[in-house]
Amino acid sequence: MSGHGHGHGGHSHRCCEDEHEPAERGLEYALYQRIDIEKLQCLNETREGDGKLVFKPWDQRTDREKFVESDADEELLFNIPFTGSVKLKGIIIAGEDDESHPAEMRLYKNIPHMSFDDTCREPEQAFRLNRDPLAQLEYPTKIARFSNVNHLSIHISRNFGTASTRVYYIGLRGEYFQAHRHEVTICNYEASANPADHKVDSIIPQTNVIS
Repeated sequence: MSGHGHGHGGHSHRCCEDEHEPAERGLEYALYQRIDIEKLQCLNETREGDGKLVFKPWDQRTDREKFVESDADEELLFNIPFTGSVKLKGIIIAGEDDESHPAEMRLYKNIPHMSFDDTCREPEQAFRLNRDPLAQLEYPTKIARFSNVNHLSIHISRNFGTASTRVYYIGLRGEYFQAHRHEVTICNYEASANPADHKVDSIIPQTNVIS
């Protein structure tokens, strides 16, 4: 436990995509496998180690048994080291369908062991979030800013108006690069172009992007 002091969008499926979408999305959101999970930190979690539980397979995204809840107040800070370099393209974050759902997310890159004191600096990108208990909404990153990420920090700065924040799932979409002696192996976790991926344009208005 780490304390600190301070203070839906709708969507629709086209029938022809339903049978393929789960498998494709599962491949896209496999970057959790490239997290150095033993070194992952979550500050202000109620129970130590719970923050690691929300980075899980796509088919477990709606599982309610594994979650992290904030302790001293509504904020959470995830420090996520990768085992290589990542080009981050999108994030999904799911919570409860109530006021404990995260309402704002701030992203920082390559700041190992980030603390709450460090969150006063300007993030690489920030989003106002919608309640998304079923993990259906993707927040697209500015890829140019997240093309060489070895460490990602996710700051949940507030929720929808209650004392603690609860998160069930954080999904990361992008590409992974692992350096070898004289070559680079590229693992692309983005499946072939799927028109369904672009539904986020109507789900998340651009006004939700703070920076």
